[in-house]
Amino acid sequence: MIDRPEPLSRIQEIFWSHPVAALLGPRQCGKTTVARVMAEQEPCEFFDLENPVDRQRLAAPMNALEGLEGLVVIDEIQRRPDLFELLRVLVDQPGSKARFLILGSASPMLVKGVSESLAGRVGFVDLAGFSLYEVDAETGDTLWQRGGFPRSYLAPDDRASFGWRQGFIRTFLERDIPQLGINIPAETLRRFWTMIAHYHGQIWNASELGRSLGSSEHTARRYLDILAGAFMVRVLPPWFENLKKRQVKAPKVYLRDSGLLHALLQLESRRDVRGHPKLGASWEGFAIEQILNALDTRDAYFWATHSGAELDLLVLRSGKRLGFEFKFSDAPAITRSMHIASNDLHLDKLWVIYPGSKTYDLHPNITVTPLAAVIRSLTAAGP
Repeated sequence: MIDRPEPLSRIQEIFWSHPVAALLGPRQCGKTTVARVMAEQEPCEFFDLENPVDRQRLAAPMNALEGLEGLVVIDEIQRRPDLFELLRVLVDQPGSKARFLILGSASPMLVKGVSESLAGRVGFVDLAGFSLYEVDAETGDTLWQRGGFPRSYLAPDDRASFGWRQGFIRTFLERDIPQLGINIPAETLRRFWTMIAHYHGQIWNASELGRSLGSSEHTARRYLDILAGAFMVRVLPPWFENLKKRQVKAPKVYLRDSGLLHALLQLESRRDVRGHPKLGASWEGFAIEQILNALDTRDAYFWATHSGAELDLLVLRSGKRLGFEFKFSDAPAITRSMHIASNDLHLDKLWVIYPGSKTYDLHPNITVTPLAAVIRSLTAAGP
């Protein structure tokens, strides 16, 4: 088992100030494993809402939960949204000695009631699959190819990994989405998801996607919100300010897990990935997820002007503006676009991330560096 100390630390930090911690992320990303590691460290009551026995135990939830002390874990809580209101009542009781760790595979925007019912009482921890920070840096190419889902990454060979991802996609569409109360034919949503895979790293165009589906812009936006709310897609918002330049104001879309992207594109092996037109975009999306996971931030954007200048990723951190460009090439060189982005956005630092092994400067505040190296630097720097 690969140790994951960072989410455990974040959960403990939340419990210092909140009675409820919500560990959110896609199914099969390791949430239950993290919770069970935490449960081994102290007395714990564990409820898994995919287990029929535990569902029966919570048939009368007030009787089951009231009076419990210590850590209480409720897994797959999106299956019982009525529990959020009950948790508010329980944690507000005088002398309550329970701390609730709730695990969910859907964001609060899909599961109504989390933020409203538990406002001021809950802190959130987002969990993705394995990251470069958690695995051996020498296996970075494998992590990129297979994605971060534990069973995919740890599979004995590429064929087994690809088969697991294909099964995950089918289960997600045929079981997980309907359990959220969303009634969309599985094949329709799969077709849309595959379209997003082909648009990976591009500007969102609702009208074009809607036409391809034979439906409206509103429908395409709804489908995108569903996949984003289930942690399958990242919608990277645009950054714009008063620069007297025409700036792009539509978001970019990425599949959050590179392994699922490759599965939807039918890319089974490393050779398949490296021979595909989406090679650069795939690596860019993978690198973005790794950096945002290391920084643990939501203040992330891209920037582009209609004249062609752009910045792949802008992160606001501790009052600084950090820029990231992603180049799948052997030796990236400085470009006019980098100068424009650095000057117009007043970047404190611009990293050019590439798949090589050397670090070198292009300019006093522009540095070319491998992905693993910049993640180590950002993690060591702290908040």
